[in-house]
Amino acid sequence: MNLNKLRLKWKIFAFLLGFCVLLLMILWLFQTVFLDGMYRFIRTRELSQAIKTVEREIDSPDLQSVLFRLQSERDILVMPTPDFVPPLRPQPEMWERRGNVSPMTITESKEFELRDGQTISLTFHAMITPVSATVSTLRMQIYLITGVMIILAVLLAIVIARRVSKPIEEINRSALTLAKGNYNGRFNGRGFAEIVELSETLNTTAVELGKVEKLRRELLANVSHDLRTPLALLYSYAEMMNDFPGEITSEQTKVIMDETQRLTTLVNDVLDISKLENDMEMLIRSRFNLTQNILETVERMGALLKSDGFILTFSYAGDIYVDADKQKIDRAFYNLLINAVNYSGENHNISVTQTVCDKRVRISITDYGDGIAEEDLPFIWDRYFKSGKKHKRAVIGTGLGLSIVKKIIELHGGSYRVISQIGKGSTFEFELDIDYSAFQQGLE
Repeated sequence: MNLNKLRLKWKIFAFLLGFCVLLLMILWLFQTVFLDGMYRFIRTRELSQAIKTVEREIDSPDLQSVLFRLQSERDILVMPTPDFVPPLRPQPEMWERRGNVSPMTITESKEFELRDGQTISLTFHAMITPVSATVSTLRMQIYLITGVMIILAVLLAIVIARRVSKPIEEINRSALTLAKGNYNGRFNGRGFAEIVELSETLNTTAVELGKVEKLRRELLANVSHDLRTPLALLYSYAEMMNDFPGEITSEQTKVIMDETQRLTTLVNDVLDISKLENDMEMLIRSRFNLTQNILETVERMGALLKSDGFILTFSYAGDIYVDADKQKIDRAFYNLLINAVNYSGENHNISVTQTVCDKRVRISITDYGDGIAEEDLPFIWDRYFKSGKKHKRAVIGTGLGLSIVKKIIELHGGSYRVISQIGKGSTFEFELDIDYSAFQQGLE
């Protein structure tokens, strides 16, 4: 069976059960197979410690008490080494034999030098208690413990497996509805921090996908609206010209040409933003005078809109040079200027300002129209966003201008923002790095 196809709860169950079995095997080995060896190892260590204790107390008057404690507390018998004649001592009774030495002992002899220069040899007998009975007892206990542990391990594994897998299964069911296009569902993860974080991430994803879907529908509706109007005009005027060929006027042909140009502009904008969003548009950088470009655009637009009562002004302290794609920067500024024209309201004054801050040039375009609600500010850079108002054709442009500005400025590593108040108008700004080398060359 492929383990990758097993459900999560059964994998957790298998891992937990295997872990418990491993622990029982280790316990079994140490309590039975390795018990005798470990017991002898421990007795050997105790014997070494006893020898060190006697070595420290060899000249002490309490040596008899030390030997007695070793025998009573640690079951270690200390006796003179056979065939060794110790020197005469004031208390020869300390070498009296203390019971029979069991043949099951760990024995070690050592010579000690007394304070008066004489030596004495002692043999240490660490008694070893037979462990066969102990092993049998432990084995019986291990049988019982193993049975209980397996039952508890199975129950615990099932509980933990269900506790972990159930919220993930619920998230999976909700994710299936998300995959079908239902972005209103919510994920309720619980039990573990990682699952809660996953649920929050999926909830955020669902919200963002819902916004994208809403924008997609609005885009289709708005593009259809913008296409329908010029197509209807083109058809009606063409039909009129067909029905009355002798009454064709220049105004009629002008309407046809204007609407055709609007359609061409709309199609080009849709293609441009598609290329920008898919990183298909490459930057062609060059050093140029940004101030002069903006001035020319403002003067040209001011002349075109003068008959409609628009007044465009440009304030700047000096020429600024940048290293950027001239055509795209012109396009971004032109789109912001057209946006100000479209939403200037009854006040047809539009001001453009150039300032320098932190080695960057900031271009600000201000209109004095109706302004934008604060809750709508984060979304105005989306395609066809209309601040919750009913979509209508722009006076000039296609309604995709701010989205194109956003992508162009991001490609140049710049920044952009909007400041607006209801009833007081809006200020759109973008910043680019200044090319100081080109600036110096321009001064020369």
